[in-house]
Amino acid sequence: MTDGVLNVVLGLVASAISAGLGWLAQSLRRRRRLERVRAFFGLPAGGEALLVVNRQASAADVKSVARDDVYALMELSALVRECGARATLTGHDEVRQGLGDKTEFCVGGPVGNRRTAAHLESWLPGVAFVDPPAEAGHPVHTLLVGTREFRFLTSREEPGQRAHVLLARVHLREGSRPVFLIAGQTAVSNHAAARYLVAHHRELAREHGRDGAFAVVLRVVNARAYGPDVVEFEADVTDAAVSRPEPAAV
Repeated sequence: MTDGVLNVVLGLVASAISAGLGWLAQSLRRRRRLERVRAFFGLPAGGEALLVVNRQASAADVKSVARDDVYALMELSALVRECGARATLTGHDEVRQGLGDKTEFCVGGPVGNRRTAAHLESWLPGVAFVDPPAEAGHPVHTLLVGTREFRFLTSREEPGQRAHVLLARVHLREGSRPVFLIAGQTAVSNHAAARYLVAHHRELAREHGRDGAFAVVLRVVNARAYGPDVVEFEADVTDAAVSRPEPAAV
C-alpha cells in the first residue's frame, strides 16, 4: 500500500471515528435532556398521565369543550408521548381518585372544572376567581391571588383584549407525581399556558427546582389577533397562592 493510499484510508477511519463519537455525544445529550424533562413532569418511560378536561362554561351542553381547550389538551398529550408515557383523558366531573400516583394536568378554571376548584381549595387557598365588578361590562371572572387582582380587559380597554392564566405545579411529597394546574380566564389563555409550560419548563425548573411547587400568572396579549402565541410572564405568586387568606373581620 502506497503512502498516499494509506493516508486516505487513515483519513477515512479518523472521519468515521469522529462521526461516531459525535453521534454518540449527541445521543447522550438528547437522552440527558429527555431525562430532565421526564423528571420535571414526573413522566418516566412507560408511566401514566391524567388529563382532566373542563367544560365550556358558556355552553348549555355540560359536555361541551371549547376549541382552544382541546388544543391545549393536544399540546399536553404530545408532551406525554414525547416522554414515552401514556395519557388518559377524563372529564372533570368523572375523576374519583387521589393525587401523587400519576402526573395530572388539570385544564380550566374552577367555574368549568370541579377538579380545579378542589385543587385550589386544598393546595392553593390564596387563589380565587371572583365575579367582575358591575361596571366591567363582561362576565369574565377576575383572578385574585392574595390581595392582587388580575382583571380581564376587553377590547375597549386594551387592543385585542388581555387575559390572565394561573399556571401552577403542586408537589405533594417526595417521590409523588406532580399536579399541573392551568386555570385561565379564557380558553385561549388555557391554550397559551399549555404552550408556555411545554416551551419554558427548563426556566421553571431552574427557578423553582425539579420538585418544587410554584404558581405563576401569565398574561395573554391581544388574543384576537395573535391567539395563544403572544404570552408574557406577569408575576410569581407562589407565596400568596399557598397562603390561606385571613378570615374577614366580623
